[in-house]
Amino acid sequence: MPPIAAVSWPRLQAGLDEVLASNAFYRTKLGIKLHVDSWESYRQLPFTTKDELQTDQADQPPYGTNLTCPLTHYRRCHQTSGSTGQPLRWLDTAASWNWLLDLWDTIFGMAGVTSADRCFFPFSFGPFLGFWAAFEGAARLGCFTLPGGGMTTQARLQAIADHGITVVCCTPTYAMRLAEAGGTRLASSPVRALILAGEPGASVDSVRQMLEAAWGARVFDHWGMSELGSLGMECRENPGGFHLLEDHCISEVLDPIGGDPVTPGSEGELVVTNLGRWGSPLIRYRTGDRVRVDPEPCPCGRPWQRLAGGVLGRTDDLIFIRGNNVYPSMIEAVVRRFPAVREFQIEVDATPGRTELLLHLELAGPVERQGLEEAVAREIQTAFHFRPQVRLVPPGSLPRSEMKSRRLLRKLS
Repeated sequence: MPPIAAVSWPRLQAGLDEVLASNAFYRTKLGIKLHVDSWESYRQLPFTTKDELQTDQADQPPYGTNLTCPLTHYRRCHQTSGSTGQPLRWLDTAASWNWLLDLWDTIFGMAGVTSADRCFFPFSFGPFLGFWAAFEGAARLGCFTLPGGGMTTQARLQAIADHGITVVCCTPTYAMRLAEAGGTRLASSPVRALILAGEPGASVDSVRQMLEAAWGARVFDHWGMSELGSLGMECRENPGGFHLLEDHCISEVLDPIGGDPVTPGSEGELVVTNLGRWGSPLIRYRTGDRVRVDPEPCPCGRPWQRLAGGVLGRTDDLIFIRGNNVYPSMIEAVVRRFPAVREFQIEVDATPGRTELLLHLELAGPVERQGLEEAVAREIQTAFHFRPQVRLVPPGSLPRSEMKSRRLLRKLS
């Protein structure tokens, strides 16, 4: 049992009492009365899955039945990105939105952000939760806050320079896109911190090194989900992973097949209950994110679980090829060792009996191409014991994104 979890039981029980009084989704799922005061009783609660939430919203549109309050009490609506199926719509009351801003107080504190910082948010500001709470959290902290919706990449780069931006919040993919377009001028900009989320990358060593060199800034890995909240942040003392904010959630890392806890240092699926978003709660939510708990105490001194290497991959992105299990982030870690590669895409032919992997590489301008395909294929073979096909593609031919990347394609011949 994680030591921090003991302080969570009163908060959990109070929240459950509120939820089970009026939330139709969890009254049906859990019954109308529960008392959870130990790790053993907590682990008897059933999992919540994204599939059943999507089914609930499809059956009871537009918001489903996971609502603890009357509809008139909700003030915000956001939705998931839809990267793993139909987007979920998620409602927040004033109280749950303030809880999300409280999370960002902690996140910004861990990154050393103060009211003296000037923060830029280069994303679309659509219904996807993205960095909406970060934007409002920075404003509440007293920072200068600049939204970057509806701007081109070049306009955003100009805004960073014109406004003396010191902190940028975006995805790893878009931080790379800005670095690609900005060239050497970014390294001399005032930006000192990148808070990156939405996909693996910020804790991948080769990606991190590339970004920190290009920006001349410290990269911080951050984790959250639209339906759960912003619940993970890297500390300054121990890069290459993040802590779960366990004063605001209860977390488990479990075998995704059997549901049993894995030993610290072993890989498993992250399962989370949030403590504060009771208007639309999630109890033992299967995130689908594969993680590994760091078994060593963190030098920052925080008692919260630290996930070494951040999110290792998604359970639904796992590639099975010739007896090996590989995540796209693992392939990216190898590809990013080659400075000539600007962008890449993984194409998996999953025809039964002959899974093949084709790696498309887009190069950075007029660089040396001789032998590059062979070198990349050899590095992947050494690391993962299979040899991919590698193909160079024309500059600008692979898609770019300001939010989550779409670098994995699956097809059946």
